[in-house]
Amino acid sequence: MVDNPPPGQPQKLLAETLGTAMLVFVGVGSVPATTLLGGDAPFTMAQLGVIAFAFAMVVVAMVYAIGHISGCHINPAVTLVLAATRRTPWREVPGYLAAQAAGAILGALAIVAVLGRRAVGVGLGVASYTPVTGAGHAFAAEAIGTFILAFVVLGAIDRRAPAGFAGLAVGLAVFAVIIPIGPATGAAVNPARAFGPMAVAALFGGSVPWGQLPLYAGAEVAGALLAGLVHAAFATRRTPAARTADTAGRQAPATATATATEGALS
Repeated sequence: MVDNPPPGQPQKLLAETLGTAMLVFVGVGSVPATTLLGGDAPFTMAQLGVIAFAFAMVVVAMVYAIGHISGCHINPAVTLVLAATRRTPWREVPGYLAAQAAGAILGALAIVAVLGRRAVGVGLGVASYTPVTGAGHAFAAEAIGTFILAFVVLGAIDRRAPAGFAGLAVGLAVFAVIIPIGPATGAAVNPARAFGPMAVAALFGGSVPWGQLPLYAGAEVAGALLAGLVHAAFATRRTPAARTADTAGRQAPATATATATEGALS
């Protein structure tokens, strides 16, 4: 049997483009779809739950579909924290960020292709905050939400974590974060997810709060990098004395077992 060669950079970038496009199409697309179906009825927690579930499910699907190709970052903040923690080479970062931005635009275009200009009329799922929320609360919401997401990503991909559950863990984190953050900011927790719908809404003549984009991106990157610092605290190296004691502790039972076996055989 011949093993498949590892994916090259073009394959990784294509995977990130498609993965981010699907994230935006399914996750962000669930926002105008829910709004259009609800008509003039007040937005409810049940509708927020459906949107959160859509985001969670597409993230789970993408982790298992492209995780083995590109790592399934589909989020510039995640790419940056993985590079900062030496899990992704810095030389790959510019390509990943460009692929994710392009994918977010493609995903938003796909929403318009399916739902038509009506989706733009109801906001196209553009993440924004109101004066009632305020810039300070919005920054805190996006930073905290992205911190939780990035912290779960780093923990789930750690070699000490149970294998095979990263997709489920990250998807559940996305679902959980959207519930408290969504009412404040739309819970972007992803600079590409924030940018793509804005760009397409502007293309079709929608109202776009471009002035809020720097706050979203800054808060999300800050939250992700803080998660990297906190997670690093759990990976501190032990002292030589501690490693020696641990090695001796592991060897002791083995020696005792060997002695008992020799006694039984004699």
